Amino acid sequence: MTPEIVAYVIAGAMAGGLINGLAGFGTALFALGFFLIVMPPLQAVAIVVVLSVVTGLQGLWVVRRAITAQPARLARFLLPALVGIPLGVALLGMIEARTLKLVIAGMLLLYGGYFSMRARLPRFERPTPVLDILVGFAGGILGGAAALSGALPMMWCALRPWPKHETRAVLQPFNVVVLAVTTVLLALKGAYTRETLIYLAVALPASLLAAQIGIAVFRRLTDAAFRRLMIVMTFVSGAVLLLRELF
Repeated sequence: MTPEIVAYVIAGAMAGGLINGLAGFGTALFALGFFLIVMPPLQAVAIVVVLSVVTGLQGLWVVRRAITAQPARLARFLLPALVGIPLGVALLGMIEARTLKLVIAGMLLLYGGYFSMRARLPRFERPTPVLDILVGFAGGILGGAAALSGALPMMWCALRPWPKHETRAVLQPFNVVVLAVTTVLLALKGAYTRETLIYLAVALPASLLAAQIGIAVFRRLTDAAFRRLMIVMTFVSGAVLLLRELF
């Protein structure tokens, strides 16, 4: 492993860890840009999902009380997602993953750009259990088909009037569980070779440290600032995804 490769691995790990600690999602979008420069896609994804899960566990501890206070809400998103994951995997043979990613990138850009320009964000006050279930199910399908499980839940939760800890109590465990399932599937496919594990050993400490910095910033954000951050992150995520798929 050359010093240049080490630099890219650490930079990607820190970028992904920082955004995961700050927002509770986004590790892959920010880390893969660095990882894909020095390693093949399967290896990069295999490392990213582990980083997402491990750094996500730190975030789960931060919102543990919010999770236990609203278990039914989390279940409405997560249980349908687990059903959707194998359906998404099955769709891989029928839908080109790159096309699906470009469509999702366009949705993220339109959504994030539109709401970023609004002075006030809309607030869906009333409970919407059916929509929560549909969003979770669709997130699971997108996770299995294109590793984009967090896109729709992120967009939906940004419009809910929940405090930042309650929002994160949905997004963080949702992504941790879905990506943990992905990690198992990749392991069964033999993705974790000796070289991959060495890269992971280099990346993990950097990602954990950066996640702690992100968590420290998260604690200082107001609820309104966190909702606004999610909208901006939606736009940035769409831009990063679009650029990565086009170039």
